[in-house]
Amino acid sequence: MAERSTAAVDVADNSGDEPLTAQADQSTADGVAKNRERDTDIDEAQGSGGTEGPGKASPPELHSGHKLARRYRLEECVTRLDGFSSWRAVDEKLRRAVGVHILPADHARARSVLAAARSSALLGDPRFVQVLDAVEENDLVYVVHEWLPDATEMTTLLASGPLEVYDTYQMVTQVSAAMAAAHREGLAHLRLNPNAVLRTSSGQWRIRGLAVNAALRGISSETPQRTDTEAIGALLYAALTQRWPYESDAYGLSGLPKDVGLIAPDQVRAGVHRGLSELAMRALANDGATASRHESACTTPEELVKAIGEMPRIRPPEPSFAAPPDYQRTTYQQGTYGRQSAHPGATQPVPTPPPPLQSRTGKALKWAVSALLIAALGLGSWQLADALMDQGGQSDDTNQTQTTDDNDKNGDKPKPTQPIKIQNAQEFVAKGDAQAPEDVGKTYDGDSSTYWRSNSFVEGPDMNPAYKPGVGIVYDLGSAKKVSAASIGLLYSGNHTTVSLYASDSLTPTSLDSMEKIGTVTTSGNSATVKVTKSVKTQYVLVWFTAMPHADRDQYSGSGYKQAITDLKFTE
Repeated sequence: MAERSTAAVDVADNSGDEPLTAQADQSTADGVAKNRERDTDIDEAQGSGGTEGPGKASPPELHSGHKLARRYRLEECVTRLDGFSSWRAVDEKLRRAVGVHILPADHARARSVLAAARSSALLGDPRFVQVLDAVEENDLVYVVHEWLPDATEMTTLLASGPLEVYDTYQMVTQVSAAMAAAHREGLAHLRLNPNAVLRTSSGQWRIRGLAVNAALRGISSETPQRTDTEAIGALLYAALTQRWPYESDAYGLSGLPKDVGLIAPDQVRAGVHRGLSELAMRALANDGATASRHESACTTPEELVKAIGEMPRIRPPEPSFAAPPDYQRTTYQQGTYGRQSAHPGATQPVPTPPPPLQSRTGKALKWAVSALLIAALGLGSWQLADALMDQGGQSDDTNQTQTTDDNDKNGDKPKPTQPIKIQNAQEFVAKGDAQAPEDVGKTYDGDSSTYWRSNSFVEGPDMNPAYKPGVGIVYDLGSAKKVSAASIGLLYSGNHTTVSLYASDSLTPTSLDSMEKIGTVTTSGNSATVKVTKSVKTQYVLVWFTAMPHADRDQYSGSGYKQAITDLKFTE
């Protein structure tokens, strides 16, 4: 499998399984819920199909400190059941945390797990936790995947209550679009539940265990698209109500009351968004139909994406600012320093201002000040006249030139550009693999020593549209702004770098054709300034590289055509 220098993340999705070993083996890692529910009935309710037996294979005898391929050092066992185990490990070659699923090579599901892992790795969609390696070695089959230390699974988020409306909208939008892309490539999840959906610190939603988690447990379905669509509906239902839309409790959530059937989220909890409530009912199975007040059912993730696109877009909440406290004068400012403070609640007397200088001394002082001012004015006038006489011999041309300069200085100045604060960013993958999606925040963190970089390409400087049309990042400006230019710091110079700006309608655009090009520039230096040639207001801007210079091998990648963004700023 091809290696990627991405940040590590993910753990085995183990919620909902009955462990075959002692509870002591079920330690948890960062962001992993501690509740583990039985999921036999839940999977049946979701139409995920049955599970095949684990066979006669037993879990391999592994321990903390054991190394796989002299590279992956096992640290902590997260799950041990059905003949396989899942671990948090360290990739000593790239010095990063990873997750590893391990099972014997003669396990009944070993072949299907390898096939699922390799198919998932070929997808290369950054919305999914990436498979980094899939190997059969020394009578073992192991799958290495990312580990996200900054991500929180949805089970943990729902423990404190339903999600906010905007977070819920972002979750169902991103998860539906990701699963639609996976099904277009013939991949299904079949175990899409609150433990499989993670929210990163930047607000991006990611899905772990695509195809692999189902293969590890022998789960299959005759209608995989319907199964995954219903699972998205269950996630949306849980996010809106903090209830699981079946009678059984699961994932730390209470189920619906028995014998009442599937009721709409806005009937379970007051204040639920009506559009999202109807969307959840359209995605969930309800004896083959939806409630009469809802539109037709959504049976595939693609149909769900289309239904979301027909809804009015839900905007993020406006930031709230606390009112500043009332100004309180200190005791020293009130002129009572050292005095005993008045009784609380008593009215403080306002001190009377001193009278003006009416005494004989005061009048003499006023006359002295007036005399000094008159003397100063006289001296200044004499010095001014003397200076003018000294300059009398200068030519009229010089005076004219001076007048022109003064007029230029006092003329209208160009309006200064205003920097735009970047709220969020996400790598855009038009074709092939992602580059370094975990590093996009380093392009606007204010630190020029950190950067996001592309992979090294053999051909260049212009990229091959048939293989890779380009690489880049979509930036969220918080609200629609009239962008005038983008200033981009580049790590590599030479040959030439071609970078363009596109106006996008979302942080996760579907294709390059759906966006509008608003500016482009070519440079051979360490910076590029892209001026917007087409006036447009947009909240999302794609910075897109289509040509990159050749650079030598460094500590992160081999020699080839590549580029990196060290610092980026947008201006109005």
